Amino acid sequence: MSIRTRLLGLVLLATLVPGLLGGLRFLLERENSVAAATESLATAAEAVAEDLDEKIRGTSQLLYGLARAGELGSGNRAACSRFLSDVREEYAQYTGILTIDPDGRLFCDSLQTGRELDLRDRDYFVKALVSFGNVTLQPAFGRLTGLSVLQIAYPARREDGQLRFVLLASLNLEAFLEIHQRKFPHAELLLLDRQGTVLAWLPRDRGPVKAGASISGSELFQFAESSSGASVGEVPGLIGGQKIWARAAPSYRHDIGIHVLVGQAKAELVAAANRRLLQELAVLAAVSALLFAGVWTLAELGIRRQVARIAGMARSLGTGDLAARIAPPYPGGELGELMQVLNDMAGSLEEQRRSIDELHGRLRQSQRLEAIGQLTGGIAHDFNNLLTVILGNSEMLARALDGEARLKALAELSVKAAERGAGLTAQLLAFARRQPLDPRAVDLNQRIAEMDPLLRRALGEHVEIELVRGAGLWRALVDPGQFENALLNLCLNARDAMPGGGRLTIETANAHIDAAYAARQTELEPGQYVMVAVSDTGSGMDAATIERAFEPFFSTKGADGGSGLGLSMVYGFVKQSRGHVRLYSEPGHGTTVRLYLPRADADAEPAAERPPERSEQQGHERILLVEDDELVREHVHQQLESLGYVVVAVGNGAAALEVLERGDSFDLLFTDVVMPGGLSGRELADRARQMRPGMPVLFTSGYTENAIVHHGRLDRGIHLLAKPYRREDLAAKVRKVLDEARGRA
Repeated sequence: MSIRTRLLGLVLLATLVPGLLGGLRFLLERENSVAAATESLATAAEAVAEDLDEKIRGTSQLLYGLARAGELGSGNRAACSRFLSDVREEYAQYTGILTIDPDGRLFCDSLQTGRELDLRDRDYFVKALVSFGNVTLQPAFGRLTGLSVLQIAYPARREDGQLRFVLLASLNLEAFLEIHQRKFPHAELLLLDRQGTVLAWLPRDRGPVKAGASISGSELFQFAESSSGASVGEVPGLIGGQKIWARAAPSYRHDIGIHVLVGQAKAELVAAANRRLLQELAVLAAVSALLFAGVWTLAELGIRRQVARIAGMARSLGTGDLAARIAPPYPGGELGELMQVLNDMAGSLEEQRRSIDELHGRLRQSQRLEAIGQLTGGIAHDFNNLLTVILGNSEMLARALDGEARLKALAELSVKAAERGAGLTAQLLAFARRQPLDPRAVDLNQRIAEMDPLLRRALGEHVEIELVRGAGLWRALVDPGQFENALLNLCLNARDAMPGGGRLTIETANAHIDAAYAARQTELEPGQYVMVAVSDTGSGMDAATIERAFEPFFSTKGADGGSGLGLSMVYGFVKQSRGHVRLYSEPGHGTTVRLYLPRADADAEPAAERPPERSEQQGHERILLVEDDELVREHVHQQLESLGYVVVAVGNGAAALEVLERGDSFDLLFTDVVMPGGLSGRELADRARQMRPGMPVLFTSGYTENAIVHHGRLDRGIHLLAKPYRREDLAAKVRKVLDEARGRA
């Protein structure tokens, strides 16, 4: 069958199918339109009820404030009435505001009538006599105005609880409904009390009864009073016809004894749906006619000829001729797009051949860096345990040798050496992507501005620093402390590349990485990122140096030029943060390193401000210490006891459970994450909390573990003290976890 024959068959179907579908759609759309209109009535009823509830809350706040006005407690009836009259002028939604003495007599009112009223029979007044701090409510018809109102009463009491007076505001229900009538001009709005009395029915020309009349025996009142079942129903009209009514759910507002209903004649809903469906069918008929003409023209003028061009191109590609192309012009529509796709496909085949070698090279580089990262991560774990003991004991020696200057200097030198070792292991863990990150929503412009004094001191006066801050910069989802370390490392590398001085530029901007670019990279998702670029005017790097720039311990600075872990740490941090890093450099033309950090979502937790420096904090609570390394366990045991805590130390999770099963009480479980015996720190914590619900847990580890860190990020609600740590870090972290637990309790 030829293409023309097929297309003519499609044209025939194009003229028949819309008619058949139109009839079916008419029935479906008619029901859907009625259902949508019915749902809009329910939405309107809820909106009116919620607004009435909001008016009650606003009135409560107003009465609370007025109760403390001096004019109301002065005893001067005329001054009190004038004051309330002024207030009433500002709040036109109230028909009146008045005060009632504890004996039920009207004292003053905003209408300044001077009338004497006994309000002891009003339900709101009776409830207010026994209410403390809450408003009481009653729908009624005002004695002074005759209008349907919602009486909102607030008992003003002295400090000893004795009633001073009752402050009453009368919310005009009909005026309240008129506002919503303008929002829903085609609907009827009805307010009923629980006795079936009509409080307001708008518009007035549709309401079959006046305000104040009762409909207690009608089906409409039965529908309003029903406490269960559908909130939308079809109810016979009071004077004939059927109406669809929606009832607001009582749970959405105060218990005020008012039913909120919104309705519309069913005939109006059906008529509107019919009109819309007829319009849609007319549009569908016109579109079908245009489709018939368009398909006929397409078949006659160009489809067969364009298909022949595409077939020729396909045959050339099948024979391996990648230089074959379909020459322009291209027809519009899918055929033209297909021709361009074929041309692009032929061109991309050659491009893919060229990029395969590049991708293989990147894969080998990634595998090499991953292998080095696994090795360095394992070394850092054991090293951190040793450094914890060395650093802690050196600090204790330094404290104990205050009178021995020479020996104290040696101890302080050991502290500095241990801190350098800790910094080295931190860089190793950063490169290995095993540091526990705590990403927050960070304003990088603000962070960089706060670091400006530090950077100027670190780089020296011979380096000129320029900050180019992008306007409207998004917040980045990063660990703020690790970001500052990465930026400082980049700036120090730039300084070393400019021994004779130069200019360092830090630039920020919003960036978008598309799918095409992301596909050519490793471990990169397309999307929105925050870019931070650090550029220098230094010596630059050649291609061979750039190839190895992110490898750990690789450095061009010589034996005394540093550890060679600066860029490695930056690389690991950015990758663990699910970001991207690019390095651009030419010999003699400087270097630019661009970091692409993921944009934070709107609900991401913002970064906390830097905590103020605090003195060493001590305590007296009982702590269960679980640490498998004997040296670390003994050291931490001594440190905690010297801080005033009562400590029970064990070497594994099973021993810790035995201690807990004996019934001993503890205020904190301080446990290592990785332990022998088949029970990790996380598993121990879960079982301990089953035995001691609410007991706080502080974890410690020399490197990231999947038990408490997933995808490189610390689990929410987990407290971790990373090894190695100083005595003041231990004291502050333990105190913080204990204080937070006490605050929750």
